Amino acid sequence: MLKLTDEQLNGLLERIPDSPKSPLGGRPTANKRKVVRGIFWMLDNGAKWKDLPRRFGSKSTVHRWFQKWVTEGVFENVMRTAGRCVEEGKGYRVYECYIDGSFCKAKGGGDGIGCTKAGKGVKTMVIVDARGLPMAVDTMSASPHESQLVQRLFDFMLSDKKPERLIGDKAYDSDELGYQLGEQGIELIAPHRENRRPETKTQDGRPLRRYKRRWTVERTIAWFQNFRRLCIRWEKSTSLFCGFLHLGCTVLLLKEVLG
Repeated sequence: MLKLTDEQLNGLLERIPDSPKSPLGGRPTANKRKVVRGIFWMLDNGAKWKDLPRRFGSKSTVHRWFQKWVTEGVFENVMRTAGRCVEEGKGYRVYECYIDGSFCKAKGGGDGIGCTKAGKGVKTMVIVDARGLPMAVDTMSASPHESQLVQRLFDFMLSDKKPERLIGDKAYDSDELGYQLGEQGIELIAPHRENRRPETKTQDGRPLRRYKRRWTVERTIAWFQNFRRLCIRWEKSTSLFCGFLHLGCTVLLLKEVLG
């Protein structure tokens, strides 16, 4: 179980807007600190909403605020703000970045799900910098090949700088993908598949030496999977699952910024 420190919690609370007070009065709004702690407890434990401990307040209240913040794009904006904090601090190290995806079973059904040999589910795609800090993250249908999902990640980058090199496994060995990234000034480094003909090979040994550090992105995915809510998708809505994904990404970034 991961622990949300007071510094990280305060960093989240500063970036989540307060609810406006009605001029007509009415019942007081929920305690934002309790609500955020409750949402993080759900992210960390992966339990059902009905099992949320009472110390976080009413489970229906916490769930309602989570849905409201997801609908308003609050968690996405909070993640982008945390990314800017990284940029203003030590900055992202974009001289080499790594990409990978992980399969997540979708046992709750819903939208945005694809069928694979492993069953129905989604893919969590991530691009990290040389230190393993997430620069782009998204959840997509598991049906398309990973090489077809890369450009969508570039549409959602936390850094203004583009990677000089993008390193992936054999799944990203694609001439079309290499051409698309080359037009953007990005060098694609990926080992060739076994069915590559010798005359069509595009990689040599020198760039592929960088591939040995691909464990960096695998470690980041392991960090994500420490949040049990991200291991199995129980939400029927892709946007709600994305909300948990953005929150987990924000916590990792705030840990880098605030310690």
